[in-house]
Amino acid sequence: MTPLDERLASILARGWWLLLLRGLAAIVFGLLTLSQPGISLAVLVLLFGFYSLADGLLCVWTAVAGRAHHESWWMLLLEGLLGVGIGVLTFLEPGITALIVLFYIAIWAIGTGVLEIAAAIRLRKEIRGEWLLILAGVASVAFGVLLIVQPGAGALALLWLIGTYALVFGVLVVVLAFRARSFQRVLHE
Repeated sequence: MTPLDERLASILARGWWLLLLRGLAAIVFGLLTLSQPGISLAVLVLLFGFYSLADGLLCVWTAVAGRAHHESWWMLLLEGLLGVGIGVLTFLEPGITALIVLFYIAIWAIGTGVLEIAAAIRLRKEIRGEWLLILAGVASVAFGVLLIVQPGAGALALLWLIGTYALVFGVLVVVLAFRARSFQRVLHE
């Protein structure tokens, strides 16, 4: 393992609990969305905004905390800034149409998915379980593309898809968090 790759794995190992929080936030968002099918579009927009902002801030925190240990920390920073940006845009335009909300969500999902896949590819030889991050990234990209391809269905018709995506993504990130917790032991073996 190269020192560069060891430091990236070390960032994930030290910040495993931040991954756990991201996964739990996604699970809560998914469960709330699925359990409240009659939720209004305005509430969906705010709920997504809170989730995107929280996820982005946790990702930025992880990146900044690991910046001294790895020169590729900026990938996590970009992912976090994308989440924060989409969250802020969501709050600035609360009366936004369903189509715009779908595109915000789609852009966010595709952007974070691509960055997650890139990080996993970088780590593929250094850690076990990187496929979980790849799978989470692929799920994000697929979800974003699906929203762009079928925007006319509207946000309310896609609530089940949004909730299911968030739930699956959250579970994958929680599993990754517990695997990342063990990276530190692997690095010192």
